[in-house]
Amino acid sequence: MKTSVRMPAHGSARRRAAGAGVAALLLAAGAVGCSQGGAEESPDMTPAAAVAKAAEKAEDITSLRYRISGRTPEEGRIKAEAQMQFEPTITMSMKMTALDQGADASAEIRLVDKMMYIGGGAEAAKEMDGKSWLKFDLAAMGSDQELNRMGGTSQADRNPATESTFLTGAKDVEKVGTETVDGVKTTHYKGTFTLDELRDSLKNEDRTTREKREKSLKQYEKMGVDELTMDMWADGEDHPKQIRMRGDADKGPLDMTITFLGFNEPVKVTAPPAKDTMDLAEMMQEAAEQG
Repeated sequence: MKTSVRMPAHGSARRRAAGAGVAALLLAAGAVGCSQGGAEESPDMTPAAAVAKAAEKAEDITSLRYRISGRTPEEGRIKAEAQMQFEPTITMSMKMTALDQGADASAEIRLVDKMMYIGGGAEAAKEMDGKSWLKFDLAAMGSDQELNRMGGTSQADRNPATESTFLTGAKDVEKVGTETVDGVKTTHYKGTFTLDELRDSLKNEDRTTREKREKSLKQYEKMGVDELTMDMWADGEDHPKQIRMRGDADKGPLDMTITFLGFNEPVKVTAPPAKDTMDLAEMMQEAAEQG
């Protein structure tokens, strides 16, 4: 699936809007934040125990800020910065760029009150009668049923606060050393696991935890990834400061790094002005009437 931020204008071009939105959401993810302090884990704590402690902390995340860099199998090189809130309702904003897909391959996503907005700036306005935002009513599309406390809709419910716990499924977890990440002193851990091994490790988890991790795991299955190598940098308060996920997918390599900038902070996302927004449902209806 190609990431495209060109907004449709008429006929078949308009019908491609939904596909463009879903592709854009492949970049959306949630994460766990960081503290500004830093120290190594207790000398008596094994790497596996330290990773498990960080995973426990991740379960309490309700909001986060983060940035993404790396390569996805279909979009190529990407970068993004985002903020998300999971409770009491899902709210999100993300600005992202697909670096290998041209100068106009940038977009902003906002998720507010079960409405998803995708903005493409001036390039989008050229194709949508001067309007730069496309609106998706998730309730009308039935996608609101995907919304819950751990995520959003489609790929937007990938929550690396959950994904950062995956390292607990590796049997070869090791401490790489201490490193400074974004000005924070961290301890670097690394491990490799198959998706089957990760799923097997969930048997002893409670139902809620198991369901959250299983849902995140399925996103990698959809990409055709069988095995992941994961690095995690934990700060002095046992919060993941950064994670890196690498693997071979059906359509190419996956190599994504997420750096966490904050967690459990207020998140405020507003809907774009109505005058700058075009409704997908209205576009589809118009296209159908035009035959």
